[in-house]
Amino acid sequence: MKLGILTAPFENKTLDEVADWARDSSFHALEIACWPMSNDKQRRYAGTAHIDVANISEMQASEIVDSLSSKNITISALGYYPNPLHPDSEHRKDIFGHLKNIVDCAKKMNVSVVNTFCGGDAKLNIDENWKRAQKIWPDFIKYTTDQGIQLAFENCPMIFSYDEWPGGHNIAYSPKIWRRIIEEWNGVVGMNFDPSHLILQMIDQKKFISEFGSHFKHVHAKDLTIDIEGLYDHGILSKGMGWQVPKMPGLGDVDWSVFFSELLKVDYDGSIIIEHEDKNFEETEALLKEGFVLARDNLLPYIK
Repeated sequence: MKLGILTAPFENKTLDEVADWARDSSFHALEIACWPMSNDKQRRYAGTAHIDVANISEMQASEIVDSLSSKNITISALGYYPNPLHPDSEHRKDIFGHLKNIVDCAKKMNVSVVNTFCGGDAKLNIDENWKRAQKIWPDFIKYTTDQGIQLAFENCPMIFSYDEWPGGHNIAYSPKIWRRIIEEWNGVVGMNFDPSHLILQMIDQKKFISEFGSHFKHVHAKDLTIDIEGLYDHGILSKGMGWQVPKMPGLGDVDWSVFFSELLKVDYDGSIIIEHEDKNFEETEALLKEGFVLARDNLLPYIK
């Protein structure tokens, strides 16, 4: 396993600058954030474009890979996390157009995985959203498969703010839906696994990895803690609003010894990518980097 970072928090740095810092900080993999270059940032931790996937040439793609390789850094995946099941059809068209550009870029760079969300209309129930997914996703899934690229959905409910209320913006979060995804598309769609989302849902991590680990195509390392007072104030029916607190790995409720031991049992040997969403480490670039380094030091003992 290689330990690395998702580049999204470094929105004001070039990819080369991020890679230099990652190398100097003993990270060996990057998941590269690939939002549209003209993207208007609509939420925290989204909007960073470290590659112009819409205009990249074969030569430029090779140059990026070679540059990172010279720094002893591999690319774990290209990442873009919008809402592909958005209720507005024109917005969905833009999303899938950009996702296609990412898949094409991944092929040019010989990067095997593209990470995204399945999506969801927050105003519809889970079964209504699933019926939409069955209609909206097949053509794009076929395209990624034909290009030899692995598509991976993250298991995040995407319900952190009231504009995502009440159903969230990503339905691929529960064992029930993941069984449907695997059956519907014959295992072609993989999972970008993030253990923090199991804490929110009170889903047993060991059992989840045992059941779905063979479908993990990418793994995030993010932690989360439950604010007990917040839970008391808001209640569990608020679906995490006011009591789910993202943390750097080692500072929350994820059992990292179980995480790594279970990943080994299912023969996962890919990169572990630290995802930074901890508000205590984001006010300055120095704090941002401190958070990543803290996470590195908390996770490395399990990898070694």
